[in-house]
Amino acid sequence: MDFLAESFKEQGNAYYSKKDYSQAFNYYTKAIDACPKNASYYGNRAATLMMLCRFREALEDSQQAVRLDDCFMKGHLREGKCHLSLGNAMAANRCFQKVLELEPSNREAQQEKKNAAALLEYQRMADFGFEKRDFRKVVFCMDRALALASACHRFKILKAECLALLGRYPEAQSVASDILRMDSTNADALYVRGLCLYYEDCIDKAVQFFVQALRMAPDHEKARLACRNAKALKAKKEEGNQAFKNNNYEAAYQLYTEALAIDPNNIKTNAKLYCNRATAGAKLKKVDQAIEDCTSAIKLDDTYIKAYLRRAQCYMDTEQYEEAVRDYEKVYQTEKTSDHKQMLKKAQMELKKSKRKDYYKVLGVGKNATEDEIKKAYRKRALMHHPDRHSSATPEVQKEEEKKFKEVGEAFTVLSDPKKKVRYDNGHDLEDDGCFDDFDANNIFRAFFGGHNSGPGNFFFQFG
Repeated sequence: MDFLAESFKEQGNAYYSKKDYSQAFNYYTKAIDACPKNASYYGNRAATLMMLCRFREALEDSQQAVRLDDCFMKGHLREGKCHLSLGNAMAANRCFQKVLELEPSNREAQQEKKNAAALLEYQRMADFGFEKRDFRKVVFCMDRALALASACHRFKILKAECLALLGRYPEAQSVASDILRMDSTNADALYVRGLCLYYEDCIDKAVQFFVQALRMAPDHEKARLACRNAKALKAKKEEGNQAFKNNNYEAAYQLYTEALAIDPNNIKTNAKLYCNRATAGAKLKKVDQAIEDCTSAIKLDDTYIKAYLRRAQCYMDTEQYEEAVRDYEKVYQTEKTSDHKQMLKKAQMELKKSKRKDYYKVLGVGKNATEDEIKKAYRKRALMHHPDRHSSATPEVQKEEEKKFKEVGEAFTVLSDPKKKVRYDNGHDLEDDGCFDDFDANNIFRAFFGGHNSGPGNFFFQFG
């Protein structure tokens, strides 16, 4: 029987030399079946399994080898390497220490012992980084750790979770999917898949993965918390949307505020919630708050067109035209639609108009003032700033009031003439068009008040 076992072992060695590890495994298995008490056979099969990256099975064979022969140095070394590959640094360290007790000058064991110590340090740094929410640091440490422990699912999952928390969803999904291909019941990988979907605002699908993870591991605290947050976030958001549809803007605003407090890590959903709250805020005339909410949404997702559009409209409503133009330009660069082009042109026109004299403000009337309101406003302002009223004032005051008197006359000239008013409202610069070439504020005043002589002092009787 021993002869037959040795024959199988020799054939296994031959296949191993040719790197045909599957066949080598088969023959080492035959050798073990023929002689199950030989430590070297388990050691050889362990080496083959390691080449096939089947480290858990290799670990079992290595452990069986050293149980049969505690002085089997290669067995202890392979057990340590399997522990290291699987991320069990402390167990690996004990094995390498045993090798060094058997053979103090073993350089391979000395190096592997250093690797085990490095792995422990990467784990410590990663734990500290996670606690401090420094997810980039965790990813860095896990990449280094996985270079030493390539088969450690725990490290892969931690890396994937941090990638998800950093918004790098495709990378996180890829890591989790690789694990699920090898182990479809891995609760941690199911949780990470759900987390990615949750952070991409696919909440219903995310909940399915969280539920599946909890089915595999009922005590999975992260999956339970994420599942609860996902359901609460969806319910609160939908409640807010319904309140908005019912024109209950105060309730909608409050519900969106409550939803934002559920999970600060959910960047995509929170960006939408900020934008929704901005829309409700605008309805409630909380325009400054609406602008802040849109800015918060854009900070979370700088590709969120709806937030730029909402903020631009708020800027238009508050006559902050330069800011509105900037946002509409960003939108149009991203989505060159005719609607976006029209919005940009309108903002540019309003910006141009805002840089001219605002004749409505000069007269103190609104942009929809009637002809009668414009006349009344002119009467009041012209009398207020007429030079005769300020004849006893200082030269500086007289000069300022004369300037205002002229502006009031200009404003009335434009706004009382339907054709000029239309051109002015459409953004034309009437000064450039030569509309004031023959302008005289005193002539306008004289015509309005019935043709009296408008020389200095002659209207003093009106200001007694």
